[in-house]
Amino acid sequence: MDHRSPRFKQVASTGLLLLAAIIWGLCFVAQRSAMEYIGPFLFNGVRLMLATAALSVILLIILGIRRMRRPACKQHSNIKVSYIIKVSLLCGIILFVASNTQQIGLVTVTASKAAFITALYIVLVPVVGLFLKQKTRWNTWVSVGVAVAGLYLLCVSSSFTLALGDIILIVCALFWAFHILAVGHYAPLITLLQLFGMCTLQFAIAGILSLVCAPLADQSFVSAPLTFDAVTKVAPELLYAGLLSTGGAFTLAAVAQRHAKPTPAAIVMSTESVFGLLGGMFLLGETMSAREGVGCFLMLVAVLLTQWEFKRAAPS
Repeated sequence: MDHRSPRFKQVASTGLLLLAAIIWGLCFVAQRSAMEYIGPFLFNGVRLMLATAALSVILLIILGIRRMRRPACKQHSNIKVSYIIKVSLLCGIILFVASNTQQIGLVTVTASKAAFITALYIVLVPVVGLFLKQKTRWNTWVSVGVAVAGLYLLCVSSSFTLALGDIILIVCALFWAFHILAVGHYAPLITLLQLFGMCTLQFAIAGILSLVCAPLADQSFVSAPLTFDAVTKVAPELLYAGLLSTGGAFTLAAVAQRHAKPTPAAIVMSTESVFGLLGGMFLLGETMSAREGVGCFLMLVAVLLTQWEFKRAAPS
């Protein structure tokens, strides 16, 4: 398969999105356990600034290599910088709301239920996309329904009731849908290097906003003290969430969305729930019920269905 062909790029994008989903799935454990020692805004503020620092170093290295090989075009760069800043500001604000509503929801909602509600962005992405006049193939709508059924079987094991934490997570899912659509719209319009810059800036914006809110709002959700000692207690969780889940997985997803449509991308990313469960089985010795096994199978079917190309037969 030619690496320049659209089909190869689509398959490669799916692979990157699946890798991001694996990292995100394992991060649910870190996010949930960290709430015993640290508030949601402080947790996200630190993780996002860690991601900003890591990507900044990578970006500087790339820029240094490019400058040695070829002098940058100053005029072209100046034109693009203002555009990148505007896009980063938009994506950063959306990321700030999405990540913090998710973290607040995890204070009171179980991880499995939170995973299901959050992953509802797979439904919200095509619904919101309709208002943006985006075309969605019929098999994508079918895969959305299959994925929702799979997520329900996978994550919801008891009676489903709607509490305040659930409502907060529904808001979170809506903003994740906004973020997927925003990145899916802007990523194909800029170069890969500019995309790295956009990711770095959006993390910085969301991180700064989170740190500003931490002393004002964290005590409303948890009783953990706002101290450096509290941060050190969750250092492993912060390093994983900051460097791998945020800096690594979000960047992988953004790169993949340069060649993937928003709705199929959302469905692939929603498999984070599956990988979260599998991680619990292999790392924590948890077991999988038959119901959860069926849920995993339906999620896999949904992902494969989004990648299947249905073509009408040519008229005879």
